[in-house]
Amino acid sequence: MAQATKRLRLARGGLLDLRNLGAAALLCLLLALPFVVGGFLLYTLTLCFANALGALSVSLLVRYSGEVSIGHSFFVALGAYAVAIMEKQFGLSLLLSLPVAVLLGIAGGIIFAYPSRRLSGIYLAVSTMALALALPEILVHSEKVTGGFEGLYVTLVPLPSVAKELQRYYIALAILVVACLALAQLRGSRQGLALLMARAHPSAAEAFGITRGWARVSVFAISAALASVGGAVMAFASSTVSPNSFTLWSSIFLLVGSVVSLNRLTLPAGIIGGAFLTLVPNYLASAGDWVPILYGAALVAVTLCVNCASDIRLLLARRERP
Repeated sequence: MAQATKRLRLARGGLLDLRNLGAAALLCLLLALPFVVGGFLLYTLTLCFANALGALSVSLLVRYSGEVSIGHSFFVALGAYAVAIMEKQFGLSLLLSLPVAVLLGIAGGIIFAYPSRRLSGIYLAVSTMALALALPEILVHSEKVTGGFEGLYVTLVPLPSVAKELQRYYIALAILVVACLALAQLRGSRQGLALLMARAHPSAAEAFGITRGWARVSVFAISAALASVGGAVMAFASSTVSPNSFTLWSSIFLLVGSVVSLNRLTLPAGIIGGAFLTLVPNYLASAGDWVPILYGAALVAVTLCVNCASDIRLLLARRERP
């Protein structure tokens, strides 16, 4: 048994090293891309990083609470409009307004999660969907603050002497990397283990003083804060925010990105989810009425391929066992 445990630890350590090497290689590639590509593709990759943060926020909610949200565009909008309003009212750039977006996300997550902490499954999903349905009307009818249909513009950059395209790309990438590192730290922390215990073994968690309601509110607040960060990056990357960007379909697409990345909380998974949300619609835009069909087919194909890859890895691992 001791030898088997040792082999298992070595195997896990080797797998972890490979994952770390893969993430490092991906990061090096992303850092070098602006020197190779430019223009529209660089702009699209910047949007990909913002969508990756939104997909990671939904994946965090699924992995740590086992629940699904169809209204995370509400929290994305909180972050986006926080950046735009702070620039309009106080002349602050993204790096100075980002903490405000995080605080608004946390506050919004707690305000929503506390009354609904006893809801689960389809009931929680429908209640979050109400947020996404009400959001566009709220933004339109708050014209004095949000700009109504026209929205607001985000033009300030932290470093005026550096090209805007490069700033948007590298700042968005840096925020995504920091978010992934924070999620990795959460997974290995005592608080993260407590949240997982509250999901997997609620009775055992309550014996240690960790109530399921507290865990739900905490996870939702962290997830909402991450979604708000994604919204802030989205506003900075696209230079504009408007109600059309935060609809029910926006929330559904975030859920799709989470599914495509298999609810993982790593940099490669976030990039996969963000790339699917950003690149696939762009490349299918010329298909006209076939766009929904092709998009659905692409989603099914990616999901099946990833699941098949997982099954193949399990099969190979079983064959390698003595």
